[in-house]
Amino acid sequence: MASHDSYFTLNTGAKIPSVGLGTWQAEPGLVGDAVYTAVKVGYRHIDCAAIYQNEKEVGAALKKLFDEGVVKREDLFITSKLWNDHHDPDDVLEALDQTLSDLQLDYVDLYLIHWPYRTKKGTSTSPETYVDPDIPATWRAMEKLYDSGKARAIGVSNFSCKNLENLLSVARVPPAVNQVECHPTWQQPRLHSLCQSKGVHLSGYSPLGSPGTTWIKSSNILEHPIIGSTAEKLGRTPAQVTLRWGIQSGHSVLPKSTSEARIKQNFDLFGWSIPDELYSQFSQIEQARLVLGRTFVGPHSVYKTVHDLWDGEI
Repeated sequence: MASHDSYFTLNTGAKIPSVGLGTWQAEPGLVGDAVYTAVKVGYRHIDCAAIYQNEKEVGAALKKLFDEGVVKREDLFITSKLWNDHHDPDDVLEALDQTLSDLQLDYVDLYLIHWPYRTKKGTSTSPETYVDPDIPATWRAMEKLYDSGKARAIGVSNFSCKNLENLLSVARVPPAVNQVECHPTWQQPRLHSLCQSKGVHLSGYSPLGSPGTTWIKSSNILEHPIIGSTAEKLGRTPAQVTLRWGIQSGHSVLPKSTSEARIKQNFDLFGWSIPDELYSQFSQIEQARLVLGRTFVGPHSVYKTVHDLWDGEI
């Protein structure tokens, strides 16, 4: 990854690779092979989370890569996330320690609050398990992880502009990253602008619109005519053009695949770019959020509707 746009610099000074392998909905039995293949291809960022329930398999793949001398620990950027049932400040360290044990690591490069939503410890997401979130208190516990070195950077995920601004107003250590849905049909210009003005890196999950995902709204991003025509003109695939758009828009992208061919294809994003006259056409694409987070809203929640969760941006 010698290209000048292969990394972004965080507010900690660390470099986050512009392309990472997403592991959400990567089936056990496949995710380890995907991680192993991706790192051998050249990926240096692996995006994990406790709730994905596959960190042990990811950890086994990482150990194999280290043992074989393919990469060293310091070559990789590993992200994980705090799930909703461990928001209590007394539970945050326990959650990270479990993740570190599963991943067989001494530290993660980035640890995120997965959602601005809280449930009782050890419970799933349902109205009766809901607890009012106290993001400032949870964040203070996250800051202790940063101070300890177990998390080299800390950040958030699925934070709206309002939630991010509220956190920034009280944070001793400002979040380094806000990982959110971002792709050509949900470009997040307002959140992008806020993040850039505050020195928070925006990282985009579902950068291809999560084809094959069942619990979010469907979208055929890769079949959009603007993306298709751009790909044809550049001799690239629609997926490559979509991911390249993300990098040129200033955010890292986290495509998920367990197919070796697509893992390779999704990494072939450097040494070429989308010309300005084609890039500008992406602003014409109609917008629609795919990940609504309906499971986190309702009469019981601080977010009564999806509009509350996302500041009306849906």
